[in-house]
Amino acid sequence: MEQAMRNFFLFLSKNKPMTKLAKKYGLRFGAGRFVAGSSILQAVEVIRELNSQNLVVTIDYLGEFVDNEREANEMALECVEAIRAIGRENLKSQLSLKMTSMGLDISEGVVMKNMRLILDEATKQGVFVTIDMEDYTRCGKTIDIFKRLKSEYDNIGTVIQAYLYRTEKDIDDLNAYSPNLRLVKGAYKESPEVAFPDKKDVDDNFKKIIKTHLLNGNYTAIATHDDEMIEYTKRLVEEYKIPREQFEFQMLFGIRVERQHELVKEGYKMRVYVPYGTDWYGYFMRRLAERPANVAFVLKGVIKK
Repeated sequence: MEQAMRNFFLFLSKNKPMTKLAKKYGLRFGAGRFVAGSSILQAVEVIRELNSQNLVVTIDYLGEFVDNEREANEMALECVEAIRAIGRENLKSQLSLKMTSMGLDISEGVVMKNMRLILDEATKQGVFVTIDMEDYTRCGKTIDIFKRLKSEYDNIGTVIQAYLYRTEKDIDDLNAYSPNLRLVKGAYKESPEVAFPDKKDVDDNFKKIIKTHLLNGNYTAIATHDDEMIEYTKRLVEEYKIPREQFEFQMLFGIRVERQHELVKEGYKMRVYVPYGTDWYGYFMRRLAERPANVAFVLKGVIKK
C-alpha cells in the first residue's frame, strides 16, 4: 500500500496540467507546511526565524523542467536576488538550485551562462551554492557541469543519491575535486535497471557513501530524516575522530522539526532546506510520496478548511 501511494504521488509530481493549476491557486491544501511562501520577502522572514533558533538554511527557489530560455533566465535572476537578500540581511543561508530550472534541457550554453551569473554574485556575497540532483537521465550531465564549475569556483557543491547503482563510482571520481557533497537517499521514481529497488540496499549504500566521503576528508552534508542514518553518522564520526566542522545534518523545512532542534542542542550543525516560490507542486508531491504521515497531515488541514 505504501509503495503504491509513493508511486501515485511521484506520478502526479510530473503532471504538467496540475503544475499549472497549482501555480494559479497558490499554496493551498497543506503545501504551506513545506514551502516558505511564494516570494523572497516571505522566505527571508522564515530564514530569520530559523537562524534565531540556531538552525542554518539552504534556500531553494522552486522550479524545474524549464523548456524555454526566457523562463530559465528569469529563474537565474530570481536566484541572484535571493543571494543578494541573504547578503543584505546577513542570513546564515546557502542557495540550492536545479539544473533544469537553469536551462539544462535547453542547451549547455544557457545553463552555463546562468550558473556563472549566479556564482559570480554568490562569490561577491560569500554564499555557497549547491546543485540539486534530479532524475537519473540528468545525473551524468549534472555531474559534468559541477566538475566544470568546480574548476572555476570554490563556493559550489552538488548532491549524490544513494539509490543509484552508479553512485559509488561517482563518489570515487569526484574525490579528486575535494567536493562538498550533500548525500541523500533519492526521491525520484527510477527503474530497477539504474537504481536499487529494495530499501535495505539503498540504506546500505547510503551508509557506505557517508563513510567513504567522510574518510576521504571531504565536507559532507547528510540529508536524511532517518534516525538510523543519523545515529550511524554519529557513531562513525566518533569512531574515526572526524571533527564536527567537516559535516552537517540536513532536513527539509516542516519535517521532523523537533528532531532538528534536538540535533542543534547536541552540538551538531543542522541545516534546513527551505523552498519558496509559486512552482511548488512537483516538490510538494515528492514530499507526500516520501512519507505517508505527510499525507495525513495535509488531509487534516484540508478538512479543517
